[in-house]
Amino acid sequence: MNIKNGQVEMIHGSGGRAMMKLIHELFARHFSNEWLDQGNDGARLPEIPPGYRPVMATDSHVITPLFFPGGDIGSLSVHGTVNDVAMMGATPLYLSAGFILEEGFPLADLQQIVQSMAAAAKEAGVAIVTGDTKVVEKGKGDGVFINTTGFGIVPAKLNLSGDRAQAGDKVIVSGTLGDHGVTILSSRESLGFETGLQSDTQALNSLTATMINALSNPAEQLKCLRDPTRGGLANTLNEIASQSGVGIHLQEADIPLNPQVAAACEFLGLDPLYVANEGKLIAVCCADIAEELLAVMKQHPAGQDAAIIGEVKKDDQCFVEMTTRFGGQRMVDWLNGEQLPRIC
Repeated sequence: MNIKNGQVEMIHGSGGRAMMKLIHELFARHFSNEWLDQGNDGARLPEIPPGYRPVMATDSHVITPLFFPGGDIGSLSVHGTVNDVAMMGATPLYLSAGFILEEGFPLADLQQIVQSMAAAAKEAGVAIVTGDTKVVEKGKGDGVFINTTGFGIVPAKLNLSGDRAQAGDKVIVSGTLGDHGVTILSSRESLGFETGLQSDTQALNSLTATMINALSNPAEQLKCLRDPTRGGLANTLNEIASQSGVGIHLQEADIPLNPQVAAACEFLGLDPLYVANEGKLIAVCCADIAEELLAVMKQHPAGQDAAIIGEVKKDDQCFVEMTTRFGGQRMVDWLNGEQLPRIC
């Protein structure tokens, strides 16, 4: 197979010899592990240890551009699903990967994406154990779409959920907001500006494990973890408030923001609270351990810029509100419309 100069052809999705060569020379070669190498239609996985429950999450990735500063659709497709599993307090173990390829897509680009996925999976400690490949006619796709499904295990007594926030709980964010969304914006040719930023896309399962293991009683002290991807911090907090039947009050001055992100958002008329992230998390925890948890997060590479940004309040209307830097009050409502399409 001529990967250097070749392109995806319809025959690569036909189920015949060309498809098998693509699978073996690209996907199986780079994703190789004991479960994928079984060569079956699915993966036969080990038993779940006693005292644990299974956790699953799935995510589809349609980002444009496919390659951007700090990552690409390959690493993003691993990080996004690993993080969804990790937000449940679980240890991610396995991924599936489904590819929809457009006829004419360069095989060299596909190889780069596959290699990036393999590296991201290795770094996160997960194995890509099964997958699928489909090819659509030229003009009916956009290069490549990737779906990943993740499987992990969580201690049976640990229940991190958006419906557990209570008045008095503190809200922590693991770092600066909006880096991913602004990076994608700056990578799109038509916008004509550069920031020097990189996407924050990264796996967060090491950070979540460190946070959980540091607490004496995480099942009671840690209420909820979420990664604020599409819709950013604002949408994610509105989800939590609605699930728990509470309000949330933020302090704008405490929200970490890269100055370049702030400047780009001001230039474009965007609110950074709604800009997507791919390597940050929100934690809701009991107030009495918030400072302890914050200190633990700050010692981890993925949480060095962590900050306590707000508090859960009693509010039957489930509003998210914020005290601005100037001492005023504003609503932080659900995102209305599409701020930035094809972001992840």
